[in-house]
Amino acid sequence: MSIEIHRDAWGIPHLRAGDARELARAQGRVTARDRAWQLEVERHRAQGTSAAFLGAGALSWDTLARRARLDDTARRCFAALERQDPETAAWVRAYVDGVNEELPSASAPEFARVGLAPGRWQPWTPLGVWLGTHILFAGFPAKLWRDEAIRHLGPEAVGLFAADGPDTSGSNGWLVAGARTTTGHAVLAGDPHRYIEDPGVYQQIRLACPEFDVIGLAVPGVPGIAHFGHTGTVAWSITNAMADYQDLYRERLRRTGAGVEALGPDGTWHRAARHTETVEVAGEAPVEIEVIETDRGPVVAGGPEGLE
Repeated sequence: MSIEIHRDAWGIPHLRAGDARELARAQGRVTARDRAWQLEVERHRAQGTSAAFLGAGALSWDTLARRARLDDTARRCFAALERQDPETAAWVRAYVDGVNEELPSASAPEFARVGLAPGRWQPWTPLGVWLGTHILFAGFPAKLWRDEAIRHLGPEAVGLFAADGPDTSGSNGWLVAGARTTTGHAVLAGDPHRYIEDPGVYQQIRLACPEFDVIGLAVPGVPGIAHFGHTGTVAWSITNAMADYQDLYRERLRRTGAGVEALGPDGTWHRAARHTETVEVAGEAPVEIEVIETDRGPVVAGGPEGLE
């Protein structure tokens, strides 16, 4: 079966293919055609290379992406996916193939404005885009903020600036049964807690093949429909649960002649992985950053000399 691409009166793409893999390839092509600039920005953000064309305003993000090792994590996750679920890995590869087929010929005025040419996507790039899109929705930024408030204002001030916990934050997801609506159909709603973004973080699309037929909101750069969608008889949505699912450690680091060491829970010093990376910044000198990883994970803020 050949790939069919139809756009309705609102320009929403409706894709149909003979199997899920061909459908993913078509989705990659259509997304590259419709969201070329967005795809490249997100790829560079996942790599920590966006300041090279966006300028100094993107340096703080690139620093976090490098220190948190988003691209490296995406590579390792994709390698694990290929070992444990080769069918899904092939599906992701098909999406990337579609992006790479279409992206070189895609046009967007932003490319000429910043002197950027579209690059080539790697099989793990969609995983990096997913990580970059979601990392700040995790619990560790609020923990860092709380620690900063304590350092400057004292423990008693934390409650004034609390941005997490049951008393200061919340979300919603709800369902109304058809018996309670005027149409007789159920209503499902979720709240992704996204800011107003331009371009938007979602892309409305329909994906159909013999295995499934679904319409919903895709994340450009990521195959399939994850957060919001329906099949006509089944629907799903998400909300931001604001759960505490990450551990943030206060590391004790020291420099030695051989590199950097971290004090472990056993009370002894252990060698930490350490290297430097250079972040290119448009219109300014390159910036060298230090990337440190202990047995507990990457150091996302500060270093042996303390917090910046």
